[in-house]
Amino acid sequence: MAEMWLRRSVGTADILLSFGNLPPLFKNRGYAVVFVQNRYLVNDVELDSTSFKTWFRLFFERLWLHSRITNADLLIVQTPSMKRALEALTRNRVLVSTLPFVADPAGYVRQAVPVSLREKKETDFIYVASGDRHKNHRRLIEAWCLLAAEGFYPSLTLTLDSGNFVELCGWVMRKTKEHGLRINNVSVIAHDKIGELYSRAGALIYASTMESFGLPLIEARQAGLPILASELDYVRDVVDPEQTFDPESPISIARAVRRFMGWEAPAAKLQDARTFLDHVLKSAENNQD
Repeated sequence: MAEMWLRRSVGTADILLSFGNLPPLFKNRGYAVVFVQNRYLVNDVELDSTSFKTWFRLFFERLWLHSRITNADLLIVQTPSMKRALEALTRNRVLVSTLPFVADPAGYVRQAVPVSLREKKETDFIYVASGDRHKNHRRLIEAWCLLAAEGFYPSLTLTLDSGNFVELCGWVMRKTKEHGLRINNVSVIAHDKIGELYSRAGALIYASTMESFGLPLIEARQAGLPILASELDYVRDVVDPEQTFDPESPISIARAVRRFMGWEAPAAKLQDARTFLDHVLKSAENNQD
């Protein structure tokens, strides 16, 4: 009914601004501008891990966006990578503009202001993220388990909603107890309190595999924090992180943490041909015995 009302009511001199990712269901006479910020609707991402309710909503929102995208006159996104994704979807039939915006743009820089990386803070790392699958908490915690197995126990603060992500929070708690990890989940924090969390952290670690913007990257830079993040386009769109990693690999994440903390692994002990052969012969001799 709302879409039918828009079709009747929007005139040729009107500008229709939609912040809900979706273009008008019906072509109207005004100038339709759509702010697209949900990567699930643009990218071909598997939805199998979502609840049926979420799957149902995203499936039909994708269908709506893909079938009605030319009802928009202008699509606004926040990063170049989102622009490329939408241009591929629209096949350049609709103008796409990049216009990143935040509540307060003051203090943003691509590179962190030089600070002592060893200045002791309440927590070594903070990860401001929901518990959605693409936020990649499981691989991040697996990296913390690998570090613990090597004798390293960096502290980590999470912001997981314990009410909406019960299974994930339970899994994190079990891993924390099993490996003696220093992980603290402060659950959902009001946005006006996020700055206080950043002030108590030594660095932001951001393991997400997919973002339309990645607001915590901006907020961390505004707070002067170093950043360890996925080596993905959405990250490089907005910041130059101090360390990067493959978000699909807990080993890569753990190595990035080690590099940042100065816990470098020793170089591989290279062998010459004679030492190699001696080892093979000795191994064979021991096995024969």
